[in-house]
Amino acid sequence: MIGKRMRHIGRYHEIAASLLRHGFGMIVDELGFSSFLSLPPRWRAEQGKKEGKTVGERLRLVLEELGPTFVKLGQIASTRPDLIPAPIISELEKLQDQVPPFPFADVRRIVEAEFGSSLETLFRSFEEMPLAAASLGQVHRAVLPSGQAVAVKVQRPHIAARVETDLEILQDLAVLAERRLDWAATYQLSEIIDELVRSLRQELDYTVEARHAERFARQFTGDSSVYVPRVFWDYTTKTVLTMEYVEGIKLGEIERLKANGHSLKTIAERLAEATFKQMFEHGFFHGDPHPGNVFVLDDGTLSFIDFGLMGRLRPHVKHHLSSLIIALMRQNTDGVLGAIYGLGIVPDGVDEGKLRDDIDELREKYYRVPLGEISLGEAVEDLLSVAFRHGIRIPSDLTLLGKALLTVEGVVETLDPQFRIMDVAEPFGRKLMKERLRPDRVAETAWKRIFDYGEWLLRLPDSVKEWTKMMRHGKLRLEITAPDLETLLKKLDQITNRLSFSIVLLSLSIVLAGLMIASSLGRPSTLLWKIPAVEIGLGASAFLFGWLLYSIFRSGKF
Repeated sequence: MIGKRMRHIGRYHEIAASLLRHGFGMIVDELGFSSFLSLPPRWRAEQGKKEGKTVGERLRLVLEELGPTFVKLGQIASTRPDLIPAPIISELEKLQDQVPPFPFADVRRIVEAEFGSSLETLFRSFEEMPLAAASLGQVHRAVLPSGQAVAVKVQRPHIAARVETDLEILQDLAVLAERRLDWAATYQLSEIIDELVRSLRQELDYTVEARHAERFARQFTGDSSVYVPRVFWDYTTKTVLTMEYVEGIKLGEIERLKANGHSLKTIAERLAEATFKQMFEHGFFHGDPHPGNVFVLDDGTLSFIDFGLMGRLRPHVKHHLSSLIIALMRQNTDGVLGAIYGLGIVPDGVDEGKLRDDIDELREKYYRVPLGEISLGEAVEDLLSVAFRHGIRIPSDLTLLGKALLTVEGVVETLDPQFRIMDVAEPFGRKLMKERLRPDRVAETAWKRIFDYGEWLLRLPDSVKEWTKMMRHGKLRLEITAPDLETLLKKLDQITNRLSFSIVLLSLSIVLAGLMIASSLGRPSTLLWKIPAVEIGLGASAFLFGWLLYSIFRSGKF
């Protein structure tokens, strides 16, 4: 770790300087940057400059200043309301991914290096001006030798190495934070950063995006309302992605849609149906369905693009999500609580009473509200807010689902304010619940549990042997926590000290009595009796007695 820090010392300096510039000097100090960075006094003096901005605004400025890696991570983090407070989320959502394009000479060099041929051999034509430029890459329109129009996404030169450096630094900082900051350890910051790092590394591999596009397309086989551009694998690598070019109008261009005779109500209905089909029927959905990523083709068909950020609803998440829907519909607090426990990682110290109160408040919000007036995205966001307040970690795909739902609901409302999205969502929700209660699905779940218990029983003898072996070698630690154990031990100390005091008192009395009797008998004079034994014994006994009393009272356990 020290070697990595020294190798990336310049980047650490940039991060520390940006944090200080925007009023996060306390973080710089708490992370211990000063232990391996020599920060100029001028930088240290800047740590209090906040310019009246909120924490969220200053954080956004830091991320934008630090470049593509931090911007992308901020955008991904904006989908996690279960981990980040709402005011900061609203600022992270403003992060812009628009940057100046890189030179066409770099585009040519990268494409030719990837495929080992000249650009003129690979393509009939290749436009120099990009269609769009983002922090990780840019897109150019081109035509294949066959005459097929394509969109070619080319990764920025050297961006992978720079991002990898930043990711290593972020993981190091997360470990530092967990050692030094209680909140970082509580929220297991390293795991959160690792999750964000995995997402970003996937975005850097364009073959992953290509596979996402093909899987997404298979979900709509036979559905004429949705079209997914084709991937051209012969022209695709980790740094170059070639897909079919589609001509259409973006969903956000309302006036153009109207001018071309499209029915906004029909488009809203198709978008809602496509969204719920992805989420609740197939469990694989577009994670960023904003208006710029969905086109309307000439015949009214919807075409999705940009498959870098995708979400998955795994079977157990769908199971607990259906439980949550059922519990909300039945106004069942215990059911909602059980679904939350099933969906998230609940910390040991969670206050169940307060959690139940928050769920009751959430339930009351939707009590007797007509289904058509409920925002499913808002309901998921409310659930994530409750999770955040109690430190409950929810699967990232569920948070992405909430974000995507809110985005789609906003687009649909813009297209047709009278359209009720829950009218489309309700059949899919009921289908999800019916699917869970299907006899074959119930039988499959029961069989799986029986199989799991059977496996556990088969492993039990080996486990018992292992425990016995550990006990024989003294390696088995047993920890018992008893809330009143300390009080009990204190009482035992008091009893023991009082017994010691009584025994010493009794011994002293016996010795003194014996000496006095012997003296009164007037026995012949001896060397012993020429010594004042009674006085010396009495003095020694009194000293020992006083010392014992002092020790007992000093311990406070008399």
